[in-house]
Amino acid sequence: MRVLIMFDLPVETKAQIRTYTKFRKNLIRNGFLMMQYSIYIKSCINKEAAQGTINQVNNFLPKEGHVRAMIITEKQFEGMKILVGEEDRNIEILSDNRTIEF
Repeated sequence: MRVLIMFDLPVETKAQIRTYTKFRKNLIRNGFLMMQYSIYIKSCINKEAAQGTINQVNNFLPKEGHVRAMIITEKQFEGMKILVGEEDRNIEILSDNRTIEF
């Protein structure tokens, strides 16, 4: 299973930039890797672990902006097509290791 976190946070003031940075760092601390700007992904062993991951993210959500979570299967993830650009190194790492322990 994969958990995707997609977000748009305001970054017009210094306080908003700090909130954005704190949210992003919390995602990384919780095992997420950047897939694209504002899209982070984490590999989980099963659906329950994926839901637990989303529950963890709920604990550090910012007050402003939009944050969405989606759980997808490995098969769905593997079916993703890159239309423009090249594979990011973070995604190569996640493709090699279905779960990453920190």
